[in-house]
Amino acid sequence: MRSVKPSSIAGTVDAPPSKSMMQRAVIAAALAGGESVIENPSLCDDGVAAMKAARALGADVEIEEGRVRIRGGEPEGGIIDCGESGTCMRMVSAVAALFGKGFEITGHGSLMRRPVGMVEEPLRRLGAECRTDAGFPPLRIRGPMHGGRVEVDGSESSQFVSGLLMALPLCSEDSEMAVKDLRSKAYVGMTLSLMERFGVRAEADGRMERFIVRGGQAYRPSGYTVEGDWSGAAFLLVAGAIAGQVKVRSLGSGLQPDQAILSVLADAGAGVKSGGGSVTVKKGALHAFEFDAGGCPDLFPPLAVLACRCEGRSVITGARRLRHKESDRAAALAAELGRIGADIKVDGDRMEIAGGRLRGGRIDPHNDHRIAMAGAIAGLVSESCVEIENESCVSKSYPGFFRDLESLVVR
Repeated sequence: MRSVKPSSIAGTVDAPPSKSMMQRAVIAAALAGGESVIENPSLCDDGVAAMKAARALGADVEIEEGRVRIRGGEPEGGIIDCGESGTCMRMVSAVAALFGKGFEITGHGSLMRRPVGMVEEPLRRLGAECRTDAGFPPLRIRGPMHGGRVEVDGSESSQFVSGLLMALPLCSEDSEMAVKDLRSKAYVGMTLSLMERFGVRAEADGRMERFIVRGGQAYRPSGYTVEGDWSGAAFLLVAGAIAGQVKVRSLGSGLQPDQAILSVLADAGAGVKSGGGSVTVKKGALHAFEFDAGGCPDLFPPLAVLACRCEGRSVITGARRLRHKESDRAAALAAELGRIGADIKVDGDRMEIAGGRLRGGRIDPHNDHRIAMAGAIAGLVSESCVEIENESCVSKSYPGFFRDLESLVVR
């Protein structure tokens, strides 16, 4: 149990490393023929899951102080345990299909209730065997897939699209992938950028509906520094907007979709200043905002807390994207923030939040790291403390979150 008391904050912290870019870099390094060095690695639970998957794919992985060394190798098949990481499972399913070995890709907890049926037909059309448990994990996959033409549904998640893009350059044939209703286009852009850093390419049309991938390419071992994570930093930036002032350093490039937090904060009336990889956010006279978070659904939890402190009724759309996260995140946010006084209504794709007082109390984050972090920053501006059960779930993405938040509290 962790308690966060009403507090003002001021200070400077470094953004956590991006778990999204960490996982992509680990997979690319595992597919390369020599040794790659990943600096500023994310050792969150999802980052560790990616490294375990790399080992199952035949790579040698050494964790050192401030870096990870990965040397690609040949897999023998067997079980790939993805922990509770949906990104790992969906991306690795495509990579495992490259090899003429049998793999069972599984995980734990809520991951076993997250849909993966979108991977079956595409992998079969590309030449691999693939079975799921009625559209849910575990997946049983045997390659090799050879490449070719394929259509993929991107409405549920872009993660499998990213996994295929990373795997297809190693196929014997050229490939053409058509993607329907791709929501998280920015994450696919992050994948394409990372691939180029490791020496392979895929061509996308302007709307990211069609991709051309030349077969017979090879990943080259590389050095790579993981950039700062906007999704984790968003909680600290919102904390600055509602409870004082905060500067977050070491933030990544404009490719991460959660950088949109800056425009929302400015629109809501917070003071925002950015430059040189750092962002400073200062408390202001906050008013209601409207924002479509369909392309950056990880912003829902911090934005819900921001809206609780804005004058008027804020509207965030894209809530359908939250149904299959670590929890049914939209329903869990409404219920748990509601327990401490928030007025949140969810109707289909729309979340409406009325600004007002938060009285404090206890929340159950449903083992969802982002709900735990949302409860913590809400505690800064509640009338009494907010107690967060199972606070250790933040280790999924941001193990140092409570330490960083505590460092900002004004004594």
